[in-house]
Amino acid sequence: MSRTATANPILPGATIGIFGGGQLGRMTAMAARAMGYRIQVLDPDPACPARFVVDACIEAGWDDSREAANLARGCDVVTLEIEQISLASMDAAANFAPVRPGRAMLAVIQDRIEQKNWLRKHGFPLGDYRAVRSLDQVREAIRELGGRCFCKSATGGYDGRGQGKVGFRSGADPEDEVRGAWEALGEGPGVVERAVELEREISVLVARSPSGEVKVYPAAWNHHENQILAWSVIPAPLSDNLANEARQLAESIADTFQLEGILAVEMFVTTAGQILVNELAPRPHNSYHASERASVTSQFEQLVRAICDLPLGEVDVIQPCAIANLLGNVWLNEDGSPREPKFDAALAVPGVRLHLYEKHRPRKGRKMGHLSGVGDTADEAVAAVLRAQELL
Repeated sequence: MSRTATANPILPGATIGIFGGGQLGRMTAMAARAMGYRIQVLDPDPACPARFVVDACIEAGWDDSREAANLARGCDVVTLEIEQISLASMDAAANFAPVRPGRAMLAVIQDRIEQKNWLRKHGFPLGDYRAVRSLDQVREAIRELGGRCFCKSATGGYDGRGQGKVGFRSGADPEDEVRGAWEALGEGPGVVERAVELEREISVLVARSPSGEVKVYPAAWNHHENQILAWSVIPAPLSDNLANEARQLAESIADTFQLEGILAVEMFVTTAGQILVNELAPRPHNSYHASERASVTSQFEQLVRAICDLPLGEVDVIQPCAIANLLGNVWLNEDGSPREPKFDAALAVPGVRLHLYEKHRPRKGRKMGHLSGVGDTADEAVAAVLRAQELL
């Protein structure tokens, strides 16, 4: 979709504010600085990864509306890299600068029950699910959905946190699994989803500017282990029909929201060839880290372009690229004692690069960085990063 004539760009030299200073904020800040912007972030962690590459870092919680206002006072536009920002903080910031994406979109996406209901209301394809708010409702939902289910907390929770599985272990006591699922939800509201027969998981990233220009990236193919993204590759090996369907679905969701910024749409491709929406992320997405090397325009530069109402960058694939996440486990022996990864060995693999986030406390399951690798095909790119990961 082309730009309208009402563009009001925020040009380099201006200041961008980011709610969140994690690795996504860090990489967005690095892209913005390369374009000549100044950057301020708000994050509760005084040693957040973005602190080392930004002009100012406000130490404050996601619900601190006063400090959110202070962030926006010094900025020309504000965006986010995490969904946990309170709506009050979004409102406070919006009094002083445009916040993109906006409050209305975040209010839907940050609550999984609201998100699922919104998608269903607007006719987007979903797997069967139930909203639950009590142990009895969890028990009933699992029974109605056939016993093999994923359970996810309504708010917060990512990389496997706030999530549980039921019906996957042979011989498990059903009541114990139900209670375990309720505990995984934090004994609070959540959704129970029927497990689908998966061929693969994909995501599609959409960028949309305030002027209405839209760019849609080719789909990424994602592989999860223990409910954490292990590796991802662009482009996903899909038929033309499935690729077009996924693209149109993601673009339609972004258009319905009137997105200003970027949106990652996670999807399931079933063994029956059906595409179902899994979850939405209104920010840079782990599966598009590979866009830094696969695409003409990285997701991080694209976010800057979108929120500043600049012409959006092209999204064509230059070369297939894969990423493999480096979790804190890489820095730890089996007994939990520290060890030094063999980065030199990993970097000896042709086409592989190392990306670290300057997180200084490795923990099991914590994303500390990633490897990226290119190849002539998606399979070659995946093989390169997995080989490098083994050598660590």
